[in-house]
Amino acid sequence: MPSAVIQINNELLRALVNEQVLTESAASELEARSIKDRVSFEDLLVRGKIILPEELAKKKAKFYGLPYVDLTIEEINPHVLNIIPKVVADNYKMIAFGREAGEIKVALVDPRNFQAQQAMDVLASEENLRVRYHVASSDGFKSAFQKYELLRREVAEAVQVAEKELAPIAPEAGAIAPAEEVIKGAPVSRIVSVVLRHAVEGRASDIHIEPHAREARVRYRIDGVLKTSLTLPGSLYSAVVARVKVLASLKLDETRVPQDGRITEIINGKAVDFRISTMPLQEGQEKVAIRILTAETPPTLQELGFRQEHIEIIAANIKKPHGLFLISGPTGAGKSTTLYAVLNMLNTEGTNIVTLEDPIEYFIAGVNQSQIRPEVGFTFATGLRSILRQDPNIIMVGEIRDSETAELAIHAALTGHLILSTIHTNDAQSVVPRLIDLKVEPFLLSATLNLVIAQRLARHVCPDCKVAAEIPLKVIDEMRLELQRIPSRYRPPEFNADGSLIFYRGKGCPRCGNSGYRGRVAVAELLQGTAALQKLIAIGYNSEEVAAEIAAQEMITLRQDALLKALAGQTTVEEVLRISAE
Repeated sequence: MPSAVIQINNELLRALVNEQVLTESAASELEARSIKDRVSFEDLLVRGKIILPEELAKKKAKFYGLPYVDLTIEEINPHVLNIIPKVVADNYKMIAFGREAGEIKVALVDPRNFQAQQAMDVLASEENLRVRYHVASSDGFKSAFQKYELLRREVAEAVQVAEKELAPIAPEAGAIAPAEEVIKGAPVSRIVSVVLRHAVEGRASDIHIEPHAREARVRYRIDGVLKTSLTLPGSLYSAVVARVKVLASLKLDETRVPQDGRITEIINGKAVDFRISTMPLQEGQEKVAIRILTAETPPTLQELGFRQEHIEIIAANIKKPHGLFLISGPTGAGKSTTLYAVLNMLNTEGTNIVTLEDPIEYFIAGVNQSQIRPEVGFTFATGLRSILRQDPNIIMVGEIRDSETAELAIHAALTGHLILSTIHTNDAQSVVPRLIDLKVEPFLLSATLNLVIAQRLARHVCPDCKVAAEIPLKVIDEMRLELQRIPSRYRPPEFNADGSLIFYRGKGCPRCGNSGYRGRVAVAELLQGTAALQKLIAIGYNSEEVAAEIAAQEMITLRQDALLKALAGQTTVEEVLRISAE
């Protein structure tokens, strides 16, 4: 019997199938998901690591019959760049990158954007220029767009003006309370605005604004690592901190206790939430930490980097109608993002999902999400009591951090609810002692525990500058011994205990900011609540017997998962060793 014809409406997707980038079924699923989630299939292709951004741009260029340009390595003359005003370039996602003999070279992210071409034709006619269009990737556009105004140049101009305004009204040297008109004035406002915008454009997850000797420094956390992005004069530090506090509706005159707040800004057409935390330091100063929360579609487990064997275990456990599903790890390990990916898998018409979060990082249609507010008595514990009256099937509690929340979660799991939550431990097997520490009865825990995931984030090797790495023989031998301990079903088929091992690193390029890394990949270990493990929990959780059960489950550790990903060229040996140390 002939197989059914798969309908693919998008012509570019069909072209990618013809070039064997995608199978027909994968393209059809991608098109359906694109429509459902209202995300372009091109974003899904790149996020899912199906194709690299520049490769996709090359395919688009070929499909539309236009030349391709890699804007990340183009040297663009500022005079050429400014032929297209910054606002127009941002609106239409097009960049002028070259000019010669009466011709202007323009790169488009979307060659189908005829409005962009019409706008460009008007601009070109004013300069008596012909236009030659090229195709560039989104990454290339972002890289070129940043050349309109560089961070340090923007801030430097604002600093000069702010210092002039601040000098006449400072009551004395070393004053820590800047005048209100300076706080709200354009220069200080611009400094803060630029710092926030460049953090988002640079893929930072956090911003740290802190006093440092006679200066103040601004550091961005990118791919898990803090880097100093700029320094400010010490005389402006208090004004900048005060401006952040004004935006977050915090008390300006309170510098003795920590404060928390929130800012929402529209950056590049998207709403971005910034979670603000201030911390008192010596001599009346304060440090500001800002968590960046972009309300995008949460990634899938595949996009996060979970291996297929782990995804199958997770899928099997979330089909259970009740019990505990826990994710452990330190702050910044991606626990909440993994929970969102699981929630998306569970989000169906016939299921009532209610969440308690601090903060809400992604908004999911069809899920009832609630933000806790401890200042008015709405905590995880009090919220959990109320949720049980909302007839939920599935409850997501942002974190189990105290005995009351732990007890309520256990009882909710016992009464027919699937409970998803996070907890702070170093590894998966430490979750049980931690919950018992929180006064959970072992016999109740044994009856409810379904699955524990311990997670870390390893930096991903930049795919554009990846090369073979030179690793010391001692480390190679150590890695070889670790690989031999991994259950055979996880080891790559070509692995030979006595053969050579090839690992990779990024040598640094413009696309990764010369760091050698771009993005992060989840590293995980999964401990299943089997009947044997539940029995061990109930009778005392003896460490030797637990170790035997872990071996029987063929569980791979965080270190082993990281090592397999290093061998596959996803991360580096340095990241394996860092995760092992954690």
